[in-house]
Amino acid sequence: MLDTMTLTKAVAGVCGALLVLLMGSWGASALYSMGGSRHDADKPSTAYVIEVEQAGTGGGEVVEAPSFAELLAAADPGKGERIFGKCKSCHMLENGQNSTGPHLFGIVGRNVGAVEGFGYSGKLKEAADVWTAENLDAFLANPKKFAPGTSMGFAGLKKDTDRANLIAYLQSIGG
Repeated sequence: MLDTMTLTKAVAGVCGALLVLLMGSWGASALYSMGGSRHDADKPSTAYVIEVEQAGTGGGEVVEAPSFAELLAAADPGKGERIFGKCKSCHMLENGQNSTGPHLFGIVGRNVGAVEGFGYSGKLKEAADVWTAENLDAFLANPKKFAPGTSMGFAGLKKDTDRANLIAYLQSIGG
């Protein structure tokens, strides 16, 4: 059975919660008001208008990104050597020295999936015939997209310049 005291406490709790909610809403409206509401139609707005020129509307030249061939021509093998640090845990540079991944000595211009004694995964051999600079660029950008099913657990290099520098370094070490 519900007595009067318990009922009074329950109603007081609900009313108190509603009061706190309304006071919080009112306080937040006062603090973060941008003006211009229907209640303040006769009051001027306190916002400032900052006029700026429209960017990209008419007349401007569209600057195209450099092609991969241009990036590769300007690439720095020294920077590519530092980027190769991400590859060292799985790949060796010495000819014939496979690790978790195949060796990368002379990779530019080598047939895809041609390293003796290494078991390739996925559809890597179907993705391309030869490791050209362009194929390496696509593979290094997103290995899983280039060769679905590959077991290479590398997310890829997002920057075009990083890929170009790495490929320039790999070109310089053999083949």
